[in-house]
Amino acid sequence: MNKKSSALQEKKGVFKPENTSKTAAEIIKKNRAKQNSVDAFVSQILKGNIAYLSRAITLVESTNTKHQQKANKILERCLPYANKSVRIGITGVPGVGKSTFIEAFGKHLTNQNKKVAVLAVDPSSSVNKGSILGDKTRMEQLVTDKNAFIRPSPSGTSLGGVAQKTRESIILCEAAGFDTIIIETVGVGQSETVVHSMVDFFLLLKLAGAGDELQGIKRGIIEMADAIVINKADGDNEKNAKIAKVEFNRALHLYPLKESKWQPKVLTASALHNLGIIKIIEMINNYIAITYKNGYFQQKRNEQNTFWLLSTIEQQLKKNFFENPIIKHALEKEISNLKNNKSTPFAAAERLLKL
Repeated sequence: MNKKSSALQEKKGVFKPENTSKTAAEIIKKNRAKQNSVDAFVSQILKGNIAYLSRAITLVESTNTKHQQKANKILERCLPYANKSVRIGITGVPGVGKSTFIEAFGKHLTNQNKKVAVLAVDPSSSVNKGSILGDKTRMEQLVTDKNAFIRPSPSGTSLGGVAQKTRESIILCEAAGFDTIIIETVGVGQSETVVHSMVDFFLLLKLAGAGDELQGIKRGIIEMADAIVINKADGDNEKNAKIAKVEFNRALHLYPLKESKWQPKVLTASALHNLGIIKIIEMINNYIAITYKNGYFQQKRNEQNTFWLLSTIEQQLKKNFFENPIIKHALEKEISNLKNNKSTPFAAAERLLKL
């Protein structure tokens, strides 16, 4: 049985005319080039265009050299419009309820006509290096809020799971008019040190009865915290949360007074039931007011900028070193010598550095 020929098929000897003229194609190309220009990016970001903000962050995160050059130009142009936000770092062990807390916290702020950007650093998949948690799916209400912007970024290979380009993303978000920037970390570890170096206020979320009230291993993180919030303080866990609050308060009073002259606070909250969130916002506002007045706020920002300058130089030197073809070849040889006990790691490193 013969198949029926489609009416859409071309007949033999009849040529299909061009749908798009050459002139139209040139106009489309020119318009695309205009949309992708640095001027277009900066103009749209300053207008608060989320699509352009997202694309600019993608350029910032890209490892492509051309993308990086373009991103740097956009950042330089956006810088005069940045530094007008409050940057808040939020951390805690997996399961403490960071996403639920950030959503409740963010919704309270947007209800006060604040513009909130959430830079959530997701753990990377070891297979395709992409984000595997997907914060957007866990913040259903905040993601649809016109005054909120959520950007999950894969942590990649950067220190402690903190996205390497988060610092630059903050500048772009500030230029787009976001007055509160929240940075969520993947968990407890070295990433907290990096996040602490880019935020104004560092909030540590804890669980009552999790057995970590007295763990000395977390001493460093508690020292960095400007406040500790015992989350999930509801139902049967409310009593435990109050006991944990007393314990942490006692522990915090053993630490020396911070340079900011701020005494870290311990509060309880239930993000699920929207309890205690307003008190936390008031506490952060109080901290900002105190540190602005005594000059510590700007001092810390200046110190952070110096830290990121030195850190960026260090990263670039490391990258240049390992991408050098001569080094690559010599490194393989030195590793082979180490395996055969013909050299020591220190002697090998010295020879490589001399190259």
